[in-house]
Amino acid sequence: MTGPSEETAGEQQSEQAQEPAAMFSEERTDSTPHPGTGPYDAQPTQVVEPPPQGAYQPLPQPGGYQPHYDQNLPPLQPPAQQHPQHAAPGGYQQPPAAPAGTPVPAPGAVPPANAQGLPQPASSADELATAHLVKQQKRTPQSGWRKAVYLGSGKLINPGESPADTRRRELIARVNQPLRGCYKIAMLSLKGGVGKTTTTTTLGATFASLRGDRVVAVDANPDRGTLSQKIAIETTATVRHLLRDADKITRYSDVRSYTSQGSSRLEILASEQDPAVSEAFSENDYRRTVNLLEHFYNIVLTDCGTGLMHSAMKGVLDVADSLVVVSSGSVDGARSASATLDWLEAHGYGDLVKRSVVVINSVRPKGSSVDLDKLAAHFGAKVRAVCRIPFDAHLEEGAEIELERLGGDTRLALLELAATVADGFNGQQYRM
Repeated sequence: MTGPSEETAGEQQSEQAQEPAAMFSEERTDSTPHPGTGPYDAQPTQVVEPPPQGAYQPLPQPGGYQPHYDQNLPPLQPPAQQHPQHAAPGGYQQPPAAPAGTPVPAPGAVPPANAQGLPQPASSADELATAHLVKQQKRTPQSGWRKAVYLGSGKLINPGESPADTRRRELIARVNQPLRGCYKIAMLSLKGGVGKTTTTTTLGATFASLRGDRVVAVDANPDRGTLSQKIAIETTATVRHLLRDADKITRYSDVRSYTSQGSSRLEILASEQDPAVSEAFSENDYRRTVNLLEHFYNIVLTDCGTGLMHSAMKGVLDVADSLVVVSSGSVDGARSASATLDWLEAHGYGDLVKRSVVVINSVRPKGSSVDLDKLAAHFGAKVRAVCRIPFDAHLEEGAEIELERLGGDTRLALLELAATVADGFNGQQYRM
């Protein structure tokens, strides 16, 4: 049994619990504001004023728990209706909306800098990069006194590579630029005896010895070319035999039986040694040859004849991606090379001339009265670059060429020539 006092207390507590609940008993199923009926209900365009201190009573908590509020704290402020010209409660300013068309960063993307302009922390991929985790060491020297010190100390003292070694490594990196498809280079000269065939062989050998792809040189000289004499002969087959059996060639090993390969991995496709037969090598024959070779080789060099009007020359120029015009350091050799460029520009090959490289061959260090700097400036105004190949006793022999027997200056000059030609790979100037 309960006494009167307990029943009275229970009824009072029940009435107190029902009073606030009655204020929120209306069920709402939409977001449209209804007309207010109470003193604290906001109209759609009104800003709610804060209630007087002590007028707001919290709802009772389950289990009879009543939260304790410090009377000294400021009263709770109900959320006011947001307005662009009014600050949000607590002094927080609502950031303006991004204008239309503003790109939204992808989920997980790291911005380059924060609001204060400070760099963002490195991502996990950057933190696990090799350069970040592995201690970088000096490169070992490849020549000079630095190499002697390195080897003499039992590889304990590493003075690092020399500027010459650094330069050579950078050139090799340029030579090894990625190449998509087949890049075709035509070697031209109107004057004989300037070293065009020698330059074809040494340039092709430099590419073949440094790059991992296949390189072939084609002898398109109708007047009994000598390209096949620059490496050891492995087969007597010629370009004429290749065209005769073109329908039977389906893989690289089939083509390889028609070429000779030197120690540098450069392959040479010889021309017919009988002038009466080689004269029949027409423009159509050259196009068929290149169309066949480009399926198996990445770089094709064509050693052209001295005449620009023979039948195959139009096909050579039409499919070429770049030209290498060879000149000697003499006045007559320079005039012939300049006339070659002028003829090409006059016959619609101006764009090809701009992508060309002029080689001043067999430059002697002393004894020449020709100003090679002025000569290089003359060609530099017409073509993409000018390279000089110094005189070399091994090349003067006229026999098979071996890169290992060339002088250091000659090999460096050939490396610069190959790097200069390879700079055209990234330009995507060649046709696929």
